[in-house]
Amino acid sequence: MKLAQEISLQLEKYELQQVLGHGGMATVYRARDRRLGRNVAVKIIHRHLRDDHEIATRFVREARAVAKLHHPNIVEVFDVSEPEEIERYLVVELVEGPSLRRFLTDYGPMPAEMAAALAIEVADGLEHAHLNGVIHRDIKPENVLIAGPSGSLPPGAASGSPRRAGRVKITDFGIAKVLDAQGVTSTGQVLGSPSHMAPEQIEGAEVTERADVFGLGVLVYECITGRLPFEGQNPAQVLRKVIEGRFISAERMLPTIGVELGRIIDRALAHEASERHESAAKFAAALRAELFRMGFEDSYAELTTYLDDPVEYTKGYPDRIVARLISVADRARQTRDVLLSASLINRALAYRPHDSELIAAVARLSKRRAWTRRVRRIAQFGLLGAVLIAAALWGKRTANRLSRSSRTVQPKVEAAAPLPSPKSNGYNPPASQNDTVVTVGKEPSSTHVLHDRDTARRNPEQLPATQSSDTRSVKIVITGASGGRLRIDGVEEPWFGVQHELKIGVHRFEVLPPSEGCCLPTQPKLVDIVPGLSDQRVTMAIEFRGATLFAQGPAGATLICGELFPGSLSIPGKREVRVTRAETRVKCTLLPQAGSVDRPKSIDVVLRPGDTFTVSG
Repeated sequence: MKLAQEISLQLEKYELQQVLGHGGMATVYRARDRRLGRNVAVKIIHRHLRDDHEIATRFVREARAVAKLHHPNIVEVFDVSEPEEIERYLVVELVEGPSLRRFLTDYGPMPAEMAAALAIEVADGLEHAHLNGVIHRDIKPENVLIAGPSGSLPPGAASGSPRRAGRVKITDFGIAKVLDAQGVTSTGQVLGSPSHMAPEQIEGAEVTERADVFGLGVLVYECITGRLPFEGQNPAQVLRKVIEGRFISAERMLPTIGVELGRIIDRALAHEASERHESAAKFAAALRAELFRMGFEDSYAELTTYLDDPVEYTKGYPDRIVARLISVADRARQTRDVLLSASLINRALAYRPHDSELIAAVARLSKRRAWTRRVRRIAQFGLLGAVLIAAALWGKRTANRLSRSSRTVQPKVEAAAPLPSPKSNGYNPPASQNDTVVTVGKEPSSTHVLHDRDTARRNPEQLPATQSSDTRSVKIVITGASGGRLRIDGVEEPWFGVQHELKIGVHRFEVLPPSEGCCLPTQPKLVDIVPGLSDQRVTMAIEFRGATLFAQGPAGATLICGELFPGSLSIPGKREVRVTRAETRVKCTLLPQAGSVDRPKSIDVVLRPGDTFTVSG
């Protein structure tokens, strides 16, 4: 750093002592106020900007607007240069501490709750500025300062106040607006940090308080994950992603964030300003509510403990937060909030992927969750829903009683009579021992299915014709893999969007997969086409082959893939994964072995039926 004797610039009212840093607009000096005898920071704008009359004018105007702001989380403005002075400068409170960028560089990503607590402090400062008509426009770690424990008391606070000011402070309000004096953003140039700018700001649209909410969302995302939500190899790629709103959700990027906190962050990053939190205060309120639920009743006090010694605080954090997650999940389960309980235990499992008790708890809750979803879906229909729920419960009890009685009394089942086949020319095939015959009524939607193994090998052209001339319209639906072909009674037929007029009786339906490599072979179906006025629906399925996920790397590491499979995959190891699409793309997290200094690694996984995808640590 340059010392006083190396600084050629001098100001009448301030003694410049040391260069603290350089920015795109100004050089920052540590200085001494000659009149008041206090240490301050002086920001002197670069000469090429100073010589632009409009920029210099805006600089003074913005400085005076920010000088009206008095809040513990905003760097206070003390003075601004006079019009007759050669230099254009701003005198602000001197914060003894690093920027948030330097803090993250030194200590790495923050625990999720601590990043949320820090974001609350920033949001409080932004809300004060917004209420006074000032929008920051460039919220990023470089513009947030972390003061030491000796921060001054907020204005008007009594001595001994438990809440001290100065731990988290926002600086450089309005810089982007000053630099945009000539409307350069409308010409295609981007001023500020592309990764932290809201889409409407990049596109030159009206910038409101919600642009700062977006910037704060980017900031807290980076504080937790160690990565930006919008990344690219160059500014153009970053801008494109921001404008298109393409990013990986916070919880998918790092499962230890948890679903609830992840949703709050993701909402702040919404592409449309109207879909974000209405204000910085609402964003802060959502974060406070989540921290309160997790037992952090005084988020500022907890944040202060963390900032005083981040290394020591982080050591035992996983164990402490897992204990809280289990406790809160248990309370949620007792109040029958199965969804919340499951999400909390899943988050705990992200910290402890090999904990058998947590894995068992997730399995139990998943069963309850499935039943809860069905009940809630029915309950949406009000009184009718209540009737249906009661009927479902009664039906379940009845089924259980019948099931118990069937274990002791086995009724004799008569063999079903052979069914006629309409497109046959030989005989009516009897039901073999491998056929499953289900007696159905003659309602229009009834479908009679025989799972055929023996008769599937017979030549359908040798089957006898039906004695009845009646027909029914049949609609074929093929689910699963696309590109399959259909055979009806051995004859290949079109099926998509086509209705077939088939004679009443049994027909054989066979679907051929698009290829053997992608899909499992299918079994033919014998379907009884019964009389009816409406279309009879016949559904066939082409199932994809499973994929194999192979993970290799240092022993003791684990792989978590969210919804792809429950729990985690130990490394080295492999897992067969069921896929339902021709291509499945997911984001997995590679967690290092216990005690490792390595950080979790995010990996894009692409699974295709029948293929093996290798994850290398």
